[in-house]
Amino acid sequence: MIDLFAGPGGLGEGFSAVAHDRLWFDVVLSVEKDAAAHQTLLTRAFFRQLQNDDERARYYSYLRGDMSRDELFRALPAAAAAATARCLHLELAPRTTQRVYADMDRLVAGKKRWVLVGGPPCQAYSVVGRSRLTKMKREEFEKNAKHVLYREYLRILARYRPPLFVMENVKGLLSATYGGHSTFERMISDLSSPTLAVRESINDKMTLSRRGSEYAILSLVHTTDGSLRPEDYVIPAERYGVPQKRHRVILLGVRSDLKIPPELELQPSDAPEVRDVLADLPVLRSQLSREHDDAAAWVQALTREMLFFRQASVSDHIFAVMRTALKCLPRATSSGGRWVAKNGCSLPATTLTEWLLDPLMRFVVNHETRRHIPEDLLRYLFAAAYATVNGRSPKLHEFPRDLLPNHQNVAHTLEQRHGFFNDRFRVQVADQPATTVTSHISKDGHYFIHHDPKQCRSWTVREAARVQTFPDNYFFEGTRTDQFRQVGNAVPPYLAVQVARAVARILASQE
Repeated sequence: MIDLFAGPGGLGEGFSAVAHDRLWFDVVLSVEKDAAAHQTLLTRAFFRQLQNDDERARYYSYLRGDMSRDELFRALPAAAAAATARCLHLELAPRTTQRVYADMDRLVAGKKRWVLVGGPPCQAYSVVGRSRLTKMKREEFEKNAKHVLYREYLRILARYRPPLFVMENVKGLLSATYGGHSTFERMISDLSSPTLAVRESINDKMTLSRRGSEYAILSLVHTTDGSLRPEDYVIPAERYGVPQKRHRVILLGVRSDLKIPPELELQPSDAPEVRDVLADLPVLRSQLSREHDDAAAWVQALTREMLFFRQASVSDHIFAVMRTALKCLPRATSSGGRWVAKNGCSLPATTLTEWLLDPLMRFVVNHETRRHIPEDLLRYLFAAAYATVNGRSPKLHEFPRDLLPNHQNVAHTLEQRHGFFNDRFRVQVADQPATTVTSHISKDGHYFIHHDPKQCRSWTVREAARVQTFPDNYFFEGTRTDQFRQVGNAVPPYLAVQVARAVARILASQE
């Protein structure tokens, strides 16, 4: 498997876990431009090379910070060399694609069964062929790096003709237009015949000799004898065992010379609730922003804020939950860190929790809270208490006046009672799947408030990673902001493994 625009490796993780009819996937190349995500890919590629418990024990020592990654790589040089060769840190562009070509020439030469995964950022999808554009439009097009990414991706499809490819992107792609025409329809046309789409920039006579449709573009959740509608390519992750309402476009391209077996659709399964995947994680307090921070100061800050809170501004039930939580604040609890010892709790035994948990790890990683101002702590306490009582997150107009933020959008939102700012503070409700984890989680945690009123905080990276179904031994490199961004941009690996099984069925069915 070759993974372009790999991010932190969600698709690769899913594919690497599949074994089907004596067929399994080896992630031989991952290409990613973001430095922190590339480092995460490198660490994970290293982990996949480990052969025994002794080698994995060294990896766990690195997770706990007992040794640096350089020390880890020096201790296991063969695994380090293999991982380094598999992870490229670059962006697809005319000046860098030759490096990708060199690796792909070596890796896929003579291979009959391989798959290309990953897709360019959603902004890239528009008219590709420069010959279709006026001079002015062509100059504008050439200046847009996103369009260049898309063209380079199509050139790779045209040059190497992988038996199958998988692309994932945001649902908003379906409604996008360019020049008054549907971007999605243009994209399906380009992907069906990538050679035709980029014919003006290819000199290879063998490539140019191809005519007609080169790929069938399939949906993994709908089959039909007629044409598919754009919305038929959307996979709602919560219908397939992911604890998150994440709706994404996933396309499966199958080369025209391959047989397509029946019943490729993913099999639905119930979505776990948020608490079902977070219950065993150590209880944490948030850190304090703009003032001295420790556990005692955190409790004092919340108690102080509560003194000025008017009971009459909320229902008796909500206020009772808030008061009870205040009495039970974890007064000696840490704010987490690179690693935190587990507390002995356990998760319900399910296929998903078996996927998430590593029985050799008595700790969790990437589990550190953000810094919050005291005013936000009280907002989080109210929001979590409201969700405990009402089973949903409160809208901004349902907040007490005392807790409204000093923001220019507040007055308009209160008047209209709708708009994105009405969800400015969103609790992830305990007995429901989470809302979509996005890269915005790297900016602030207001959309991802923990459901436990006693913790008064937003999610950690590990909690977001759990909901995104990354295994606990998957370590995210970079700053905490980098880590949040990687998790928010990723494909849920537990969904990816189901996609990979469908791909494996196609490959295994060929003569």
